[in-house]
Amino acid sequence: MGRKEIRHEVQRRESLWSQLYNEKDNKNSSSYQYQAQMGDVIVEPEQPSIGLCGWLLTGLSLALVLVTIPFSLFVCFKVVQEYERAVIFRLGRLLSGGSRGPGIFFILPCIENYSKVDLRTSVIDIPPQEVLTKDSVTVSVDAVVYYRVSNATVSIANVENAHHSTRLLAQTTLRNILGTKNLHEILSDRESISNSMQSVLDDATTAWGIKVERVEIKDARLPVQLQRAMAAEAEAAREARAKVIAAEGEQKASKALRDASIVMAESSSALQLRYLQTLNSISAEKNSTIIFPLPIDLIMHFLKPAESPVLKASQSLTDQSLT
Repeated sequence: MGRKEIRHEVQRRESLWSQLYNEKDNKNSSSYQYQAQMGDVIVEPEQPSIGLCGWLLTGLSLALVLVTIPFSLFVCFKVVQEYERAVIFRLGRLLSGGSRGPGIFFILPCIENYSKVDLRTSVIDIPPQEVLTKDSVTVSVDAVVYYRVSNATVSIANVENAHHSTRLLAQTTLRNILGTKNLHEILSDRESISNSMQSVLDDATTAWGIKVERVEIKDARLPVQLQRAMAAEAEAAREARAKVIAAEGEQKASKALRDASIVMAESSSALQLRYLQTLNSISAEKNSTIIFPLPIDLIMHFLKPAESPVLKASQSLTDQSLT
């Protein structure tokens, strides 16, 4: 068989399965509306006959039920809860009408068996996954996945263990998505990662009768050395910003002092007022130290070195020789 024939056969089977598990129209009964809401009501195409042997076994099973009444009623009648559905197989074939429940349903002994499916929302706690990011940084990330069974029949007929398969797929999807992200995107853009992961999981698990409702990233743990390096980088950046702010403050203060000196030079009483204000601020602090400023002009002649007579005589001789 060639590749085209195999592909055609696969497409034909997929179309048959899609026709097999389409939902029915909504009815007026409350239980049927609940099933339609949960996506558990299906329409099946006409199935091939079970054959003469199948009908014979069905008749023998019915006869056995009638003969052993009322004891057979304890075996034939089953009950499922409001949040459960029962998928029935007769002689290995999926029984028409889709899953049964909630409430009481009837099975024939020996030829029918059933499987219960819980429709409540379940949670998967994805263990920490060691992921190598796009910028070659190793990070450990864990997540939580909330999902539910949307079609009980498909979850039994299409996959061996829908819950275990969803768990493994969630772990693989988490590693694949995080491998295409940089470290800063993982740390700052968790919502978009959760949404993309939810869409990928939902598309993949639709064929298993699973509906992924929500995905959340719990924590992203970095190596200890990387944490120290990032902390040192952040501290250096904060110190640099502090120095820049201090330099800007000094610049503004120097400009203000320059403007103040110009104002004080224009007014003779401004310096005296400033002196009195300084004394007032010192006395408010209960300090006994008093600083008394002296004008520089009054003590300038005391700071000049005295000229000796020898130096004066030598200076006069030098002036005479030049003339």
